[in-house]
Amino acid sequence: MNNIRNFCIIAHIDHGKSTLADRLLEFTHTVTEREMQAQVLDDMDLEREKGITIKSHAIQINYTTNLPTGQAGGNAYTLNLIDTPGHVDFSYEVSRALAACEGALLLVDATQGIQAQTISNLYLAIENDLEIIPVINKIDMDGAMIGEVEDQIIDLIGCKHEDILHASAKTGVGIAAILTAILTRIPPPKGKYDAPLQALIFDSVFNSFRGIIVYYRIFNGTIKKGEKIKFFNTAKEYEADEVGILKIGLSPRNEVKAGDVGYVITGIKNAKEVKVGDTITSSAKPCKESIKGFEEVKPMVFAGIFPVNTDEFEELRDCMEKLQLNDASLTFELETSQALGFGFRCGFLGMLHMEIVQERLEREFNQTVITTVPNVSFVAYTTKEQKIVVNNPSQMPDPSRIERIEEPYIKAQIITKPEYIGNIMTLCISKRGALINQGYLTATRVELTFEMPLTEIVFDFYDRLKSVTRGYASFDYHPIGYRESDIVKMDILLNGDKVDALSSLIHRMRAQDFGRKLCEKLKELVPRQQFQIAIQAAIGAKIIARENISAMRKDVTAKCYGGDISRKRKLLEKQKEGKKRMKQIGNVEVPQEAFLAVLKLDE
Repeated sequence: MNNIRNFCIIAHIDHGKSTLADRLLEFTHTVTEREMQAQVLDDMDLEREKGITIKSHAIQINYTTNLPTGQAGGNAYTLNLIDTPGHVDFSYEVSRALAACEGALLLVDATQGIQAQTISNLYLAIENDLEIIPVINKIDMDGAMIGEVEDQIIDLIGCKHEDILHASAKTGVGIAAILTAILTRIPPPKGKYDAPLQALIFDSVFNSFRGIIVYYRIFNGTIKKGEKIKFFNTAKEYEADEVGILKIGLSPRNEVKAGDVGYVITGIKNAKEVKVGDTITSSAKPCKESIKGFEEVKPMVFAGIFPVNTDEFEELRDCMEKLQLNDASLTFELETSQALGFGFRCGFLGMLHMEIVQERLEREFNQTVITTVPNVSFVAYTTKEQKIVVNNPSQMPDPSRIERIEEPYIKAQIITKPEYIGNIMTLCISKRGALINQGYLTATRVELTFEMPLTEIVFDFYDRLKSVTRGYASFDYHPIGYRESDIVKMDILLNGDKVDALSSLIHRMRAQDFGRKLCEKLKELVPRQQFQIAIQAAIGAKIIARENISAMRKDVTAKCYGGDISRKRKLLEKQKEGKKRMKQIGNVEVPQEAFLAVLKLDE
């Protein structure tokens, strides 16, 4: 076990994690030249198109070194590398990867310096007691500020100048030094081969031929092919049909030992039986307790996902369960809507996460879905003091029966540079936030604490915070309970008919502005019909905004050149009657873009 090292690469988005992983695989000849490509570990089309990592990827590297004796010894080493995402919406992936490692390479871009996610991911690594190796990447670029970035890292971690490695993942400079640091600085895994089996599940993926493939890290004991294993929290038992380690593909072995990262295939088909964060143990000799320290996911945005055809609901349910296996931060429960039928109320970590889930459902599972307006849960108290939890606008009781409505509040902590304090204050106060505390952590980092409604951060708060601080703000929050608020239900009417999928629960102060913007946006997106369409935003019976989509009309007077005006008038009157009749029986089809428009109102 002394020759095993488990480590991951953490950094802010676009600081070069996947490129560094490529170079490490190339340098150690883990990947042949034929298999080599950019972002070799990112196996999703979406990841390549957007140039971001969405999933953590584990791979085993074999590396033989000739270090002088007294250090790590000149033998063959097994390195288990996990490449992690950088975007905050996928920070749950990072927390799972860290739970399976003893060390982390903290990558900082020499041209950008330390940014928000660098700090967040670093704190996650420190909480997990990981050995941190700071690496300055992109030193070959013209705008590299190596000295400045070194000082920032020393301020942040408190390490020495000589501890910081310099590298260029693109050109391959400094890769050998990074490998040496991994071997000498990161401790080997602790654990006993003869102890009862204890393995942490950190990921899983659905394969339509082989069932669910579970990825784990063994802390104690060994797992052998063909033996009976048990999942600690679900107490279900299975036979390990195949065990092995993770190379570019799956590489079967007869047994996987303590300290290693591997996979197991048991032929499980039901997604509910596998939980990320569960412990695998042996049926014959089970361990006494499960592995601790795995945090629950905390959704930030809630939205409804509905199939376009209601008949495909069961199929969508299967796809959601399979997707949840691979993306443990997705949470969902059943929901019904008058306009859209049966669907799911889903919890996401952010707007990008929501967009990615929708894309993955369409690409990987061929599901065309409609997403409703994101919102949060409210609590309504009726005049009879009955408590009703309102998860979506259709559950809102009649206003005459409501005594008061309470909305969830959060305590938000924002860490940023001093020059962005004014912008953040303006943004938070416009979102009904109140400043509670402001303190300097270092000369260049300020922590601001706000209390604000969760509703206000659901929509676009995070994206706008990133914009006003040029990506330098890191944001975290925790709920602090419910408070009374003036929340109203705003309906959208098309030709007098309510479209419940476009209804929203909103603070009265913001309803008019939001309603006006939404009507204007819908006017652009709803196609013109043969009759006039009225788009209205209403609170109860009061209309607060209106737009008209004018009718497409045929020029019926084109054939009347000259002649009496009464002939023209007669033709126009006849057309008008037809349009009136059509309006009474006409249906307005709302395109999918209209539901998404609500999410992008400020663009």
